[in-house]
Amino acid sequence: MTPPTPEGLAPRLTTAWAREPFPPDPTPSVFLAGPTPRHPDVPSWRPAALTHLAAQWRGPELLTVLTPESRDGHRAAHYDDQVDWETDARAAADAILFWIPRDLATLPGFTTNVEFGLDVGTGRAVLGCPPDCPNPERNRYLIHVARRHGVPVCETLGATVAAALVVVRSR
Repeated sequence: MTPPTPEGLAPRLTTAWAREPFPPDPTPSVFLAGPTPRHPDVPSWRPAALTHLAAQWRGPELLTVLTPESRDGHRAAHYDDQVDWETDARAAADAILFWIPRDLATLPGFTTNVEFGLDVGTGRAVLGCPPDCPNPERNRYLIHVARRHGVPVCETLGATVAAALVVVRSR
């Protein structure tokens, strides 16, 4: 999976994939938090997020996208390495974009619930929960908590990306 570049747009993003080093120079950054497919037949939502980010980013600098998916699709040999990278990447990001197309059968997002709880009070989180996902009722609690903490709540991936970029620009 490589970051797409929409037709006619110069590549304005760089991507740090799971367990890869972050760019050496600090750049504006977004972490893509949310459920990761574990089965090869389940498509990832992150390529669409990269397309939206490439289309919407208008900053003068390159935007770094931190994604917990592996560049080559291989999972970490040691689970701790993955967890540590994700924790460090979320801490380093200017915005943490949570997109939760909840499907208890294929994208349950249980770890995402914990991450959101850790990040909800940082001022860097944005929550996206599509109302037409298979299990939208399982996002009600997160939406309620987000609103209590002043976290933007969106219903489309494009709007979630736009809200995350507002957070990036404010930092």
